[in-house]
Amino acid sequence: MTHLEEVQYLRSNPDGVHYNCAQSLLIPFAQEVGLTKEQAHALGSCFGSGMLHGSACGALSAALMLAGMKGYDTKTATTLIQNFRNAHRATDCTTLLTFAKEENVPKKQHCDDLVLEMAEQLETLFTQN
Repeated sequence: MTHLEEVQYLRSNPDGVHYNCAQSLLIPFAQEVGLTKEQAHALGSCFGSGMLHGSACGALSAALMLAGMKGYDTKTATTLIQNFRNAHRATDCTTLLTFAKEENVPKKQHCDDLVLEMAEQLETLFTQN
């Protein structure tokens, strides 16, 4: 299973299990950065719903964690953040969900799309370097 396929699988709530946005990105890339899937699951547990209080997007937070674990510098991290902000006008969960609601995009679809987008960006980043 590819990283993207695993992200899609986790976002489908297999066996009724909910994986938050951060976990849904960290788990598929765990081996790539030297973590077990269990460690990635635990690492991301408090990063869903914008760090549990509507703050930084869990998908973006997880992407930054993964980039850091792969040894990318702050310039790469800043680029990921800027690209995300340019595409979505914000980086915090509350504002992102407000925009989605205004555009009549269901919450789950919105979050799934962000997780997949970040997975694609990481896949590109990791395969280019």
